[in-house]
Amino acid sequence: MASHRRPKQPSRTRVTVLTTAAAAAVVLSANAANAAPSEKPSVDEVKSKVDKLHEEAEQATEKLDGATEKQDKLQKQIDTLQDNVARGQEELNDLRDGLGSMATAQYRTGGIDPSVQLFLSADPDDYLDKASTMDQLSNQQVETLKKVQEKQRSLAQQREEASEKLKDLASTRTELAKNKKEVQAKLAEANRLLNTLTAAEQAALDAKEAQASSAAQAAAGGSTAPASGRASSAYAAAQSKLGAPYVYGASGPSSFDCSGLTSWAYAQAGVSIPRTSQAQASAGTRIYSQSDLQVGDLVIFYSDQHHVGFYAGNGQVLHAPRSGAVVRYESIGNMPFQFGVRI
Repeated sequence: MASHRRPKQPSRTRVTVLTTAAAAAVVLSANAANAAPSEKPSVDEVKSKVDKLHEEAEQATEKLDGATEKQDKLQKQIDTLQDNVARGQEELNDLRDGLGSMATAQYRTGGIDPSVQLFLSADPDDYLDKASTMDQLSNQQVETLKKVQEKQRSLAQQREEASEKLKDLASTRTELAKNKKEVQAKLAEANRLLNTLTAAEQAALDAKEAQASSAAQAAAGGSTAPASGRASSAYAAAQSKLGAPYVYGASGPSSFDCSGLTSWAYAQAGVSIPRTSQAQASAGTRIYSQSDLQVGDLVIFYSDQHHVGFYAGNGQVLHAPRSGAVVRYESIGNMPFQFGVRI
């Protein structure tokens, strides 16, 4: 006969332990839920993250500038090729008209030469490959046919070159759009972080930057002489743009990015230098010691050379620093200096 004993009930002590454990778990869960939202970052933390985002945005901006420059060059090359093709086609038409006139004259004086008749009804390349017919043409017709052949080959080559450049242009425009999105995303994130600060905190940050810029401006110059007359003129042009806003992709005259300012300023001195900081890094003689820098020298920053400014003397630089800022002075020690470039 099976046993029908009632199951053993848990002791009062065990119930108490379980109840306490459950209560503790609830408390821990509640604390975890309350702690889930991270604490508001400090002003210094926000500034550090924003500075990093601006640096990344400037890296993307230099890529954007390079793609823009390439796009402009390709467009000019394509326009030139298309103009050449149009002119070449007109010249080819004139040559063909000339051959037609010769054929007409032959017809009036006794019929069209069979070889000319063949030419008028077939491709001249194919015709000229048949050397046995060459002696049937007059010297003038031979020369004209050769010109036609050369012109056709030249036009075919130019059309092919233009077609390849158009493909390259389409690829460059795709790259351009990608770089723009990258810059915009970095700047949007930086603005989002800045908006977590109170108005008072943002004002304090702005005041601190303005104070540092004023101190750098006061320290600039000293006994350091300009590197050359053109460097002096370029530096003076950059000084005239103090306070101009930084705008990515801009090269003046009212707004600038870093390499936009330096290339614009040197252009005012009658000197053409490349558009991007990486290209400007190879535009002159490199100066590796800061003690050898002179006013007007370009100064290159960061290992990938994505930032450039003017040496302003006494350990200071004049540059367009980042989005949200203006052309201003700053200590050369605020960024990782790589080398100077004397134009």
